[in-house]
Amino acid sequence: MMKEQYILGIETSCDETAVAIIKNGREIVANVVASQIESHKRFGGVVPEIASRHHVEQITIVIEEAINQANLTFNELDAIAVTEGPGLVGALLIGVNAAKALAFAHNLPLVPVHHIAGHIYANRLVSELKFPLLALVVSGGHTELVYMKEHGHFEVIGETRDDAAGEAYDKVARTLNLPYPGGPHIDRLAQEGSPTIDLPRAWLEEGSYDFSFSGLKSAVINTVHNAEQRGETIAPQDLAASFQESVIEVLVTKAKRAVAEYGVGQILLAGGVAANKGLRNALEKAFVGQEGIELVIPPLSLCTDNAAMIAAAGSVMFEKGIRAELSLNANPGLDIEIFN
Repeated sequence: MMKEQYILGIETSCDETAVAIIKNGREIVANVVASQIESHKRFGGVVPEIASRHHVEQITIVIEEAINQANLTFNELDAIAVTEGPGLVGALLIGVNAAKALAFAHNLPLVPVHHIAGHIYANRLVSELKFPLLALVVSGGHTELVYMKEHGHFEVIGETRDDAAGEAYDKVARTLNLPYPGGPHIDRLAQEGSPTIDLPRAWLEEGSYDFSFSGLKSAVINTVHNAEQRGETIAPQDLAASFQESVIEVLVTKAKRAVAEYGVGQILLAGGVAANKGLRNALEKAFVGQEGIELVIPPLSLCTDNAAMIAAAGSVMFEKGIRAELSLNANPGLDIEIFN
C-alpha cells in the first residue's frame, strides 16, 4: 500500500494568514484562515504595512492550529509548500520565512507555489482535473484565461491590460459608498436591480482574449458624477446590475470562445471573484448541459485566499520534483509560466 502524502501549505500573499494540510493532493485534513478584513475596512482597502504586521502576529498560531486540526506531527509531513508570489512583498515574506524555518527545522523539502496556480488547483479539491482544460481566473489583482495541457503547465492566453475585475468591483463599490471589500456588496445589490444603464464592454481587437476594465470603471464613475451635477439620482442597484452585466458578459463570452478554439473538455473558475453569484450563474447557463464540457466551480470557502489551494498546487509541484533552496525569496511579480 502506498504511503499517504501530506503537504502543509502556507499562504500570506495579501491579508489572509492561512495554513492548511492536504492529503494525497485532494483531501483537506486541516484548513485554517485568519482574516484581516476588519482591520482594513476603515481604510477602504488593504494597507500593506498593517497586513504584514498581522501576519507576524498570526503565523505561528495558525501553523499550530493546522497541525492540531490534522492531528499530525511535523515528522509525518512530506513537504512544506508556500506562496512565493505574486502579492504584497512584505506579506509574502512572512509566509516564505515561516516556510523556510519549518523546512529547515524538520528537514523537509520546500516547494514554491504561484498564487494563481493555487487558485486554479483549489478546483482539484472538488473534482479531478481533466486535460486539456481552461481556467478563468478572476480575482482582486488578476483576470486571466489560462490553458493547461497537463498538471503544472500554465499558458496564459489572455490577461487584463489594466484593472483586474476585482479591482474594478472595489473601485465601483467605493463610488457607490459601499463598504470594503466591495465585490460581495455589488453582487448582492446587482441581484436587486435591472441592467438598465448603458455601459461599455471592452472587447479589444478581434481574436484577443485579453481584458480591460478601466474604461468601464471610469464610465460608472462618470455616470454617477454626471447624474449628481444634473441633480438626478441613479438607483444604486440598477447601476450595480449594469456594471456587473458588463463585466460578466465579457468574461463569459471570451471563455466560451476559448473553450471552443482550444478544444478543452473542462473549464475551471478560480479566484476571489469566483464567489460572485452573478458570474457563477452566467457560467452555469453557458456551459452546464453543453456536451463534452465540464464546468468546475469551487465552494465559496475555496474561492478567497486560503492555504488548502496552495497545498493542493504544492502537491503537484512536489511530484514534479520542483524544490526551492533555503535562499527562496518573496517574488511579488512572479510569472506563472516559469513553472512550466
